[in-house]
Amino acid sequence: MALARWKVLRGPASWVLWLPGGRPTRRLKGDSLLTSFSSLGVPEVLAGALTKAGMTSAFPIQETTLPDTLRGRDVLGRGRTGSGKTLAFSLPLVARLAGLVPGTTMVRHVPSRPTGLVLAPTRELATQIAATLEPLAKAARLSVTTIFGGVSQRPQESVLKGGVDIVVACPGRLEDLMKQGVISLADVQITVLDEADHMADLGFLPGVKRIMAATDKRGQRMLFSATLDNGVDKLVAAFLKDPLRHSVDTDRSPVSQMTHHVLTVADADAKKHVVQHLASGTGRRVLFTRTKHGAKKLAKQLTASGVPAVDLHGNLGQGARERNLEAFSTGAVKVLVATDIAARGIHVDEVELVVHVDPPAEHKAYLHRSGRTARAGSAGDVVTIVLPEQVGEVRAMTRQAGITAKPQPVAPGASVLEQLVGETAPFVQPARPAQPQPQQRRSAGSGDAARPAGRSRRRGGRGGEQSATARPTSGGQGGRRQQAGAAAAPARQPRTYTTSTPGSTPGSAQGSAARTSAAAGTTSGARRSGPRRAARTAGAPTSRTDRS
Repeated sequence: MALARWKVLRGPASWVLWLPGGRPTRRLKGDSLLTSFSSLGVPEVLAGALTKAGMTSAFPIQETTLPDTLRGRDVLGRGRTGSGKTLAFSLPLVARLAGLVPGTTMVRHVPSRPTGLVLAPTRELATQIAATLEPLAKAARLSVTTIFGGVSQRPQESVLKGGVDIVVACPGRLEDLMKQGVISLADVQITVLDEADHMADLGFLPGVKRIMAATDKRGQRMLFSATLDNGVDKLVAAFLKDPLRHSVDTDRSPVSQMTHHVLTVADADAKKHVVQHLASGTGRRVLFTRTKHGAKKLAKQLTASGVPAVDLHGNLGQGARERNLEAFSTGAVKVLVATDIAARGIHVDEVELVVHVDPPAEHKAYLHRSGRTARAGSAGDVVTIVLPEQVGEVRAMTRQAGITAKPQPVAPGASVLEQLVGETAPFVQPARPAQPQPQQRRSAGSGDAARPAGRSRRRGGRGGEQSATARPTSGGQGGRRQQAGAAAAPARQPRTYTTSTPGSTPGSAQGSAARTSAAAGTTSGARRSGPRRAARTAGAPTSRTDRS
């Protein structure tokens, strides 16, 4: 076939090959031949949406699977994390449900009966998948929603009742909604399982099987996984019909743009300083710890040392998880401290460094942690910090992972650290706790003074939020409530008391607040006086105790 023309894009090293009719098929960049999405059969409306997002060429996993998935074939895709699997299943999912490829028709959504389903192991990954799907779905006039636990299910119920085309869900919450009759999967035409091996590691496979069994047996199924162990192979045999297998990279395939370093330190104190040094660069970096407590503690330590950091782990509420990940994704904060459970949910490009602050327990966790860098063709470094007692287990783990990095002893300030960090970010002064506002005294004509005699204002709360409480002294004299008809107590000036919430730091806005006592003639307290206290003589001096 004769070539119609060549067109130069982005300099002399980058070309687009045009066939007669003016349709681009492949792009030459340097010595590599890259495939356009249009040439793989992706509808023009979706290819245009990708172009607007800056994506013009397919990755290998996309190039090998799209021709089959767009035709409706069941596919088993095997590839390492960061290889482009999300877009590989998002394109056929949207194209076929929207009726944009031959042999398909668009089915309008019915309340509580979606036609597309994507299962993901973690909330973060579900959110990331939805973010990839939404611009494509919008271009095709489809709707997308997410379903996962840790948040109220009422908004999810409302969206489902309004009708939605594609649901991206975690198995636990989805099964709950199925049992409650909130959602039916009987109309699901396309089902996608992403990171099936991680679902197996987390024990989700029994639930996944029940969910798959609830979908239309005639529907298309796509399963993407780095490995086929822990029962994933049985899932493939049970639910995929004559699947086409495409394996681009296995879980143990090294990434050419990823450089691994194993740094040994003398003790915990040296490790602390090395970690702080590695976190001090200007680019994005992810630091992994084994425990949730360790992630929270390290993020606080780094922030206090002038390196702003956020944490991501299972103890955070969904709102906090989203805020922290958003701060990291937008670059407002350059350091994210996370645990293993979040490793697969962090899909952020341009992460230049991953640090295993605590070496992972096994090689699969190492590979998935490390996969946060060197994504989408970018380069990145991976550092494992090793204490003397961890040398043996790290050696065995890296051997299983196919990593040949030689252990290198380092001390704070070592040249290898300078090379890994590069330019150091400016010191950021930690935010100081807010100072308590000056106490404003209340006038005698306001508050409790305006209440009828015999009724005091009760103040209560939690912990340090309780106000001063009247208590009798050892000599038999004490505070009292005025009783109706009793003589009024002598007028006293209002007093100010300060309480601190247990565990708070002095001077913090939450832990220290000024409290003002009731106006003349009354006492404020969390306890009511008993009959004996009410019978005491009015006008006796009182003794107040600040409760915290």
